[in-house]
Amino acid sequence: MAARCGRAVPEAVMAAERPRSLFALSAAAVSRSMAALERDVWALPRHLLRVLLPLLTVFHLERAEDAARRAGLSTQPIWRKLWDDVMKTRPPNSESITCWRKKFLETFFSNVLHGVLDVSSDWRLNDRHFSPLLHSSPHVSQLTLCNMLQGAVELTAEHNHRVLENLAGSLRILKFQHLLSCDQPVRRSLVLLLHRLIHHGSVSQVSMCSWPVPDTVLLVLILTMSAGFWRSGNALTYHGSPCGLCREEDTAQSQESAQEGAERGCNAEEEQSSGENQKRSLKEAGAHVNAVLSGPRSPPLQNTACEQTSSEVPCGYTSIQGGSSPHSSSEQLPCHPIPRKTRRRLKPAVGRKRRCLRRSRGHYTDPEDLYDFVFTVAREDNSGLLDKTSTTEGENTETSSSPGSPCTGRAGCKKRAGPAGILSLKTAQRFRSVSTLELFSIPLTGETCRTLSNLLSSWVSLENLVLSYNGLNANISCILSGLRALSRHPQCRFRALRISDMFSHMPCMELVRCVLSALPQLHMLSVSFDLKNQLEGSRPEGNPGCSEAEIPESCLEVLEIRFPREPLHAAFLLPVLKASKSLQQLSLDSATLPCPQEFGLLLEVLKECTPNLKKLSFHDVNLAEHQKEVLLLLQDPGLQEITFSFCRLFESSTAEFLSEIINTVKRNSSLKSLKLPGNRLGNHRLVALADIFSEDSSSSLCQLDVSSNCIKPDGLLEFTKKLEGHIQQRGGQLPFTHLRLFQNWLDQDAETAQEALRRLRALCSVVNDAWDSSQAFADYISVM
Repeated sequence: MAARCGRAVPEAVMAAERPRSLFALSAAAVSRSMAALERDVWALPRHLLRVLLPLLTVFHLERAEDAARRAGLSTQPIWRKLWDDVMKTRPPNSESITCWRKKFLETFFSNVLHGVLDVSSDWRLNDRHFSPLLHSSPHVSQLTLCNMLQGAVELTAEHNHRVLENLAGSLRILKFQHLLSCDQPVRRSLVLLLHRLIHHGSVSQVSMCSWPVPDTVLLVLILTMSAGFWRSGNALTYHGSPCGLCREEDTAQSQESAQEGAERGCNAEEEQSSGENQKRSLKEAGAHVNAVLSGPRSPPLQNTACEQTSSEVPCGYTSIQGGSSPHSSSEQLPCHPIPRKTRRRLKPAVGRKRRCLRRSRGHYTDPEDLYDFVFTVAREDNSGLLDKTSTTEGENTETSSSPGSPCTGRAGCKKRAGPAGILSLKTAQRFRSVSTLELFSIPLTGETCRTLSNLLSSWVSLENLVLSYNGLNANISCILSGLRALSRHPQCRFRALRISDMFSHMPCMELVRCVLSALPQLHMLSVSFDLKNQLEGSRPEGNPGCSEAEIPESCLEVLEIRFPREPLHAAFLLPVLKASKSLQQLSLDSATLPCPQEFGLLLEVLKECTPNLKKLSFHDVNLAEHQKEVLLLLQDPGLQEITFSFCRLFESSTAEFLSEIINTVKRNSSLKSLKLPGNRLGNHRLVALADIFSEDSSSSLCQLDVSSNCIKPDGLLEFTKKLEGHIQQRGGQLPFTHLRLFQNWLDQDAETAQEALRRLRALCSVVNDAWDSSQAFADYISVM
């Protein structure tokens, strides 16, 4: 059958290409015999390679990259055509794609893995000499796993061992989307995958999104392994054998320990005896948990009081040293309520036969009992993780909150005792962890927040944390408690925090003060809320207002605040800016100005407290009545980028105001970027803006954003002609390099728009989109 397919491919090629010359016929014949002629083909001259490259399969085309580069040929147009023919979609941000080969092979890998793409559908995707997953895996830097984690099962299957090894070296971002509950074998596959890609791989970012009803066990499992925690490395088995990388590390550590012991003059016989006892105890522990895993598991308990009394009476299976029976242990395992999920059978992907991970018929040595380990994380002592050598007094100090702490007196963040006999984080082995964690649209319960807080307290490799629409409410205090403990660690690298949600639990500025008080080393902070809390003015019980505490000097460089239509008071922003002398970028979104004088006070505060400010952005802030202040900002010599987005600048202005803006920008040689989207410029104001680049201008403006400004093709063409005239007057020298034109009415006259864009692209880089202007008819009427 393979031979018949091999004969059918050349026929399909010839039918599609319809070669009209002997030269083209020869190229098609060579492409059919690449398996035997590959080495000779790469040595062909440039003009022959140019004809041959489009006739190759994706596998040989990828291998031809070096030969094409040596011949001075680019394969990018071929990969782009492959994308259009096979994927049949326009990728987002296609203008920014620099390598279509990587983009195609990365998407090709994902589609084949999930059974979305049938490789037999196109002759260029099917070659019996190559494995689609194996050949494309070195180009995969970002991978998304979804639904019931079929991809994890496939990647950890024995026949994909080399694929997984390739991913361990290439993958940087691992995403989970639309996850569903899964059974124990699938979770074991996930453990193997995370262990290889994170603990012994190169994954630096884990993202989870769109999980409305998360499986708590699965969620905490991913969080725990992303933080670098799991059981002893020898317990993680791959096809019946312990993890080889863990064994190598354990051997190296044992040799180092033995060498140090010899140098200190330790008794070798005593060390050997203690080592054997330790191994024996680990084997006994593994055998005990194996018995628990193989024994019958009782259904999850429905008694909600168990969680409430867990801090007083440890609930878990009895101590390993106690030698309790497997049956009795399994009955006590599910002490914490686990959401009841319908067990669903793993379905194969469309058009693909899935093979599950092979299991050893011998004694299984994987002591992965998620029902006890993952919930232990939430009850660990933060101080013990932060500093295992600290004294009892130091541990108590760590868990208690200082004045002004957002977690003072919070019942949800109090210290909880760990169950006896459970392998906790203190006994778990620490592996490599990721530097970025993102959680989008995943509700986090109080217990999950305590788990995350405990992990964060010692997650020293973490640099970026994104919490978006998680319904945190008062639990934000618990998260900040863990981050506060992390910030005190000498190896802490945490620098960026993004928090966004539907409702704000406290006023935005108060939350900003709380975060900066807890994390003075933070470089980037973004706080965003859609709506005010219905109980406006309420605060968490036992939590004193952060506004009463002085903010220590911080390292903050970027501050973004999206107010839920809250009043912007300069007096509340003043302490934050005073403590942020290094601030370089400030963004204020959806704020209301309580009085006309407030915006002027804000500018005074900015001038007084932020000498290093380079970028200032206002979005959806009504500045129609603040023309004087707008002009003051445009003439500020320290600002390099100013954004007035949907600020109604010209709603009640006169022609003189536009002239003043143009003259002010012309005199400002430090301003590099001016963004004016959504301010209803229209054609005549756009044409007037071209005078910023007149011959008498000293402006250094490089970027101009006029998106969503009701601009029509004839106005854009007139702007282009005027700009061409100014460039000619200046001898062809113009600093202007980028123009953004998103969501304007360029579809009303396609021919005029194409001429304007063609002439503009000869002057600068233009970014636009194919937008349907009929959607904005009401806005058009208001501008006329």
